[in-house]
Amino acid sequence: QVQLVESGGGSVQAGDSLRLSCTTSGHPFRESAMGWLRAAPGKEREFVAWISVSGALTSYTDSVKGRFTISRDNVRDAVYLQMTSLKPEDTAVYYCARARRNGVRTTTPSNYDYWGQGTQVTVSS
Repeated sequence: QVQLVESGGGSVQAGDSLRLSCTTSGHPFRESAMGWLRAAPGKEREFVAWISVSGALTSYTDSVKGRFTISRDNVRDAVYLQMTSLKPEDTAVYYCARARRNGVRTTTPSNYDYWGQGTQVTVSS
């Protein structure tokens, strides 16, 4: 049974930083590309960041480039999202998810097959 569990969300002020963590189990983490996606209030889920199996390749949506960093630990079976210079528009539920395919930059939410329950990030101005 594949499980993904996010943590690290919270309520912060604009300009602050947060680090999200996602621990996984029940699947070969070291063989899976991973991603972070988010759902703002009243909006559909959108891509935030993707990381390849080895961690050597990453990709970000334009609005977070230079502010967010995705990383992974293939020993701890975990993936992280370091978020800096947070803005009110970053307010959303953030999800960790496993990509259906490796070796392909995955930005479409439907191309992720397993998801965590999400962690709330609220940024106030």
